[in-house]
This record gives sequence, structure tokens and C-alpha cells, in this order.
Amino acid sequence: MIGNTVGLIALALGWRRSLWTWPAQFLSGAVLIAANISVQQAGGVGKQLVVMAVAVWGWRAWTRGRRDTEDGSVAVRFATWRERAYLVGGAAVGTLAVGGLFTAYPSLSWSPWADAYIFVGTLAAMYAQARGMVEFWFAWLLVDLVGVPLNFHSGLAFSGLVYIVYGALVLWGMRDWWLRSRAAARPVLEGATA
Repeated sequence: MIGNTVGLIALALGWRRSLWTWPAQFLSGAVLIAANISVQQAGGVGKQLVVMAVAVWGWRAWTRGRRDTEDGSVAVRFATWRERAYLVGGAAVGTLAVGGLFTAYPSLSWSPWADAYIFVGTLAAMYAQARGMVEFWFAWLLVDLVGVPLNFHSGLAFSGLVYIVYGALVLWGMRDWWLRSRAAARPVLEGATA
């Protein structure tokens, strides 16, 4: 419950483009590791370890990115088609590799392909978030499509309910980042007031 609550706070901070989203994600990951170990979800444990590692990297990326903008905010944008292809291709190859590992060692997970999908999808989402890509919201929605039923099936009902709330927040956050990326892309006419 604590880990998921901190995760909700981290999501809200990410929506607001606050640097504090990263320490909150790190803390959430640390707490959720214990819950995933208790239900033998190795993918969930791996996911939280990735969350913690990417949170450190995201903090650094956003800190650097804020220095590069005029107003000190985190710039958001849509990924290029090449970046999208890398994200989708990397997620597919990664899911096959991790799912193969979990299948070869069944003690790691009772649901190897779902765990692999969640693990790799989380990595893709957090990478895109750290890069300020609007697509990170889409990646989280895709992870939730598998994560919500898996949590309920694993007896982690509170986590399942929290991920439903995440889904609503993700939709609002996606809209906000989408609009911000469009506003940032509009050219300012010379001599016009901003």
C-alpha cells in the first residue's frame, strides 16, 4: 500500500514535470520489491529494480534538461519515428529475451510472458519519460493492460486498484504533455508578444 501510494505521488509529480518524480519513483520501487518477492513475481521485482536504476538516470537527465530550457522547465516532445521504432523494436526483442529466460527458469515467475512484458514495458516507459517523450504515457497504458489483471490474479488487489487509478492519471498526464509539446512546437513570430 505504501509503495503504490508513493508511486501515485511519483506519477502526479511526473505529470507536473517535477524533478521530485524521480526520488519518489525510486522510493516506490524499493518498497514494492518486498511485495513482489512475496508473490513470486520475478518480473515485478526486476521491474522495480529497473524503476530504481532509471529513476537515478532520469533525475540526472531532467536536471541537465532543465538547464537547457529558458524557463528551467522540463521540455516535452513527441518521439521521432526512428525513436518510436527503436522503442517498439527494443520492447519486442526485450520481451522475447526476458520471457525466454523466465520460461527456462520457471522458479523465477509463475507467469513468465506477462512478467516479461511488464518488466520490458516499464523500462521502455521510463526511458521515454527520462527523454521527455510524450509516448511514455502510451507505454504505461500498455503495461497497465497486463499489470492490472496480473496483480488481481496474484492476490495484490490493492496494487490492481492503484493501477486502475494510474490509468486515469496517465490519461490526464498524456493530455497535458501532448498539449505542452504542441505549444512548444509552435513558432513565435518575430516582434509578436508571447
